[in-house]
Amino acid sequence: MRKSWSEKLNCPAVPVVKPAPVSIAGMRQGQIMLVPTAKMIADFMQAIPPGQTVGVLAMRQQLATRHRAEITCPIYTGYHLRTVAEAALEAHTAGMPIESITPFWRVLNASSSTTGRLPDGRRFVSAQRLAEGLA
Repeated sequence: MRKSWSEKLNCPAVPVVKPAPVSIAGMRQGQIMLVPTAKMIADFMQAIPPGQTVGVLAMRQQLATRHRAEITCPIYTGYHLRTVAEAALEAHTAGMPIESITPFWRVLNASSSTTGRLPDGRRFVSAQRLAEGLA
């Protein structure tokens, strides 16, 4: 049976700090890299106050700094961004009020590739950003 996005978000995992195995997406082989968990990404987003935004690159740098790494893995970050957003939308569709879901629109904008993969993602993110004055 396929896991829901919420199950994927809440799957037990621990962050790992290790040398980057390859150079990719602005990361150089050998840099000390944080491999984040989906929960870390969600917690970061939940800490962003309403009406404020943090870009993906800034989020990755802040997470790396907090974990004494030079960089946060761009591949795992992208994967987890989608997991967090999908889980939030899943919860909202199930009836959870907008104020109670992870505010992924404070990191992702309507033009991001991740947003484009979400069901009605561009419209949803645009509406939430507009409501918070982020548009």
